[in-house]
Amino acid sequence: MDFPRWMQRAIQARLEEVSSRIEHDPEMSRVRGETDDAFEVLFAGKDIEQTPEYAEWENRYIVSKGIENERLYMQGLRDGIQLTVSLLGQSTPEENNTEA
Repeated sequence: MDFPRWMQRAIQARLEEVSSRIEHDPEMSRVRGETDDAFEVLFAGKDIEQTPEYAEWENRYIVSKGIENERLYMQGLRDGIQLTVSLLGQSTPEENNTEA
């Protein structure tokens, strides 16, 4: 099923809005900061992948991406439910003609 262009643009605009809000979220900024700090420590070791710092950075990176993806998913779910309720609440032209 293809969505109309206006709906595709509206979905894209909403995705960009939510992504921007998550990008500037204070908790996400803190998590990203911790991830960046852990990443910088990586370069102190010679065999980066074998260092505990690498494991620490990798864990923080995975957690931060997980939190970000979870928030995007939950907002998408909320938006989808709102859209469905809104669409179901509107009568279609066919319904209006049968009532007359």
